[in-house]
Amino acid sequence: MSTTNAEIRAVKKPKVSQNRRKSRELVLKAVYRGMINAGEIKQIILDAQDDPEYNKADEAYFKHLLEGVTGKINELDSQISTFIDRKIEDLSPVEHAILRISSFELMFDMSIPYRVAINEGVELAKLYGGTDGHKYINGVLDKVAAVARPQEFRRV
Repeated sequence: MSTTNAEIRAVKKPKVSQNRRKSRELVLKAVYRGMINAGEIKQIILDAQDDPEYNKADEAYFKHLLEGVTGKINELDSQISTFIDRKIEDLSPVEHAILRISSFELMFDMSIPYRVAINEGVELAKLYGGTDGHKYINGVLDKVAAVARPQEFRRV
């Protein structure tokens, strides 16, 4: 039996960038849940694995990102606080979670280009944030990038 091109395309795995985007979405849900329910990280990971979208995610990157964000919350919030126009507690939980995730990538994961980290944060904000939340996220992440990656940021 021969295989058609359509069948070959259907079997292909999604691109790594798509897997990472899905991983970021799942991390957003997990970080948000942790902020609202103060759940334990192991249980949050188990719950995320039950999400129907989990199969589409890059599992290793999901775990790396979630553990990184939860392990560096104080450092992330400290950095974010210097660039926002209100108390960090006054941020919407969704925007706060997005800022944590993207700031983690900017500050601690140099394998992610700073423009990608910012763009992914903006895209998450467009999907899950308030009406113009993506603009706010973009402005804050630009400032985080300028401090976290001065050489990379200046080359632009």
